[in-house]
Amino acid sequence: MNTARRSIGIVGARGHTGAELIRLVAAHPHLELAFVSSRELAGQRVAEHSDAYRGELRYENLDPAAVAARGAEVVVLALPNGKAAPYVEAIDAARPDTLLVDLSADYRFDPGWYYGLPEITRGRYAGQKRISNPGCYATAMQLAIWPMLEYLAGPPQCFGVSGYSGAGTAPSDKNNVELLRDNLMPYSLVGHLHEREVSTRLQVPVEFMPHVAPHFRGITLTANLWLREPVTADWVRARYRQRYAGEPLVEVVEEAPWVSRIAGRHGVEIGGFAVAPGGKRLVVVATEDNLLKGAATQAMQNINIALGFDELASIPVERGQGNG
Repeated sequence: MNTARRSIGIVGARGHTGAELIRLVAAHPHLELAFVSSRELAGQRVAEHSDAYRGELRYENLDPAAVAARGAEVVVLALPNGKAAPYVEAIDAARPDTLLVDLSADYRFDPGWYYGLPEITRGRYAGQKRISNPGCYATAMQLAIWPMLEYLAGPPQCFGVSGYSGAGTAPSDKNNVELLRDNLMPYSLVGHLHEREVSTRLQVPVEFMPHVAPHFRGITLTANLWLREPVTADWVRARYRQRYAGEPLVEVVEEAPWVSRIAGRHGVEIGGFAVAPGGKRLVVVATEDNLLKGAATQAMQNINIALGFDELASIPVERGQGNG
């Protein structure tokens, strides 16, 4: 195992995910924060905004060339969709050996990038320096559907509800607390980006209907799966436990999981396993923290794998009922 200390920089550190990344890096035994770039917070001490960070580093407003010039061994782009390309181009030109992890959707469909959902794609990692982090909803959807993929009789239908942190920090209806109070806000009911992402990755059409709720963090994803052959709930539960055996960030539970129990935790809970009469319709529920396993935690898993560290370095694991 490689235990040399590595430098890491974060671009887009003002956002919710950037803050979680700073916390994970601060707890990491083999990573050292080299820079954090934020236009809005430039000049302010990182420690004033993160109770996990104890150093003297200040936020900076770094353009793509400046980020590349810093020479960090790892760079994480925590930027809105459509903003990554100038940074990627600058790093490709100046320091192509940099390990680059993009949290946006910009490279999720690029075959030149490794798509890092470790529980499913870990075996396809072969030293790639360009890693695309999956979307938050896309992570929950794939983990909920994957064990039953070969038994599907038609497109999975997925009903998703996210806390408003998923809408980012830029003001919008989807993170307006007043508009969300006592409300559930549907949006992008066909053609959502994560619908296309999951359909591409699982190579089956997926139908996805997202909603925003008044809570801050956490996703509930309910997947309705039509199957070719009848099954029992016990068989399904055993299959999920077998598929995720040895995966400390995926917990298979008996009942449908609650989002309030996953907030602030780094894994995914999958349960419910309701089978309709006749056995050919299965409903599965997955919950995750959209800022953690849906973003920052998964990025840290990917970084750890790429650098040869323990995959769970700096990632706290809490277990409940477990997969047994």
